[in-house]
Amino acid sequence: MAVARKDAPPYLRIVAELRRRIAEGELAPGERVPSTRRIAQEWNVCLLYTSGTVVAAPAGRRAEPDHRPRAAAGSGQELTRERIVRAAMEIADAEGLAALTMRGVAARLGTAAMSPYRYVNGRDDLVLLMADVAHGELVYPAEAPAHWRARLEAGARALWALHRAHPWLAQIGPLTRPLLLPNLLAYADWMLSALDGHGLPPTAMQDLNILLYTHVQGVAVHLEREAQAASSTGLTGQEWLDTQESAFAALLASGDYPTFTKVAEGFGADGYDLHLNKLFELGLTSMLDGLTPLVEGGGGARG
Repeated sequence: MAVARKDAPPYLRIVAELRRRIAEGELAPGERVPSTRRIAQEWNVCLLYTSGTVVAAPAGRRAEPDHRPRAAAGSGQELTRERIVRAAMEIADAEGLAALTMRGVAARLGTAAMSPYRYVNGRDDLVLLMADVAHGELVYPAEAPAHWRARLEAGARALWALHRAHPWLAQIGPLTRPLLLPNLLAYADWMLSALDGHGLPPTAMQDLNILLYTHVQGVAVHLEREAQAASSTGLTGQEWLDTQESAFAALLASGDYPTFTKVAEGFGADGYDLHLNKLFELGLTSMLDGLTPLVEGGGGARG
């Protein structure tokens, strides 16, 4: 079997390697090839989205059913809305929301391209179903904390953990067009109950609930963006920063940004590491500190 030369274009080397894996049985007929995101990471190339690809059986031979736990062609499982939603979530979790297509879901489930439309009207409806199922995974304390602050902290951290598990959640619609999803409303109810009984007017309660929600979403949006950037450039965050070192040094040396330069030089040799978890916690603590006089002062601000 032909092997691509080391100096061959990346796409030829990728094709040759996938062919080798198929020929040697590492990828069996009916099995999905590596995701586009995994290919981009493994071969250090830019990401191209596909709708999902499976290995075909050799000519004259039928593909054997894949009975492994994941959804696959020939598994014999009945197609349901629940299976469609779960397959879609797996694609979005692995490759990002931009990679999600109805055809790709069908391919993952090993069914005809139009079959999912018998259960879901289209991609937009599917994304809403995915979001509702995802919010149903929120894990709250078995006993709700009695103190308002502890309850808000628990809710915000649960939502942050959910976005860590499903980064695409931060991409699914503007704040000005709220999603009327049962499980998302259950989250809002949890947060609002922490503010209830403190003399706050309804408008203030909802404003604070939305403010905390946007803090979580505002930090979480960078989880998916970083994954997309890593896939499209083939560089980790640190590797990309290394390519910017000269330009950054020139900006500092210009003298046009004295305070920023002072802060940057204060980082020392190790530089500054941006950790989203740490940023989330800092923002949450700061916001709750700022809310304490308002909540415990009987709703003094009634804008």
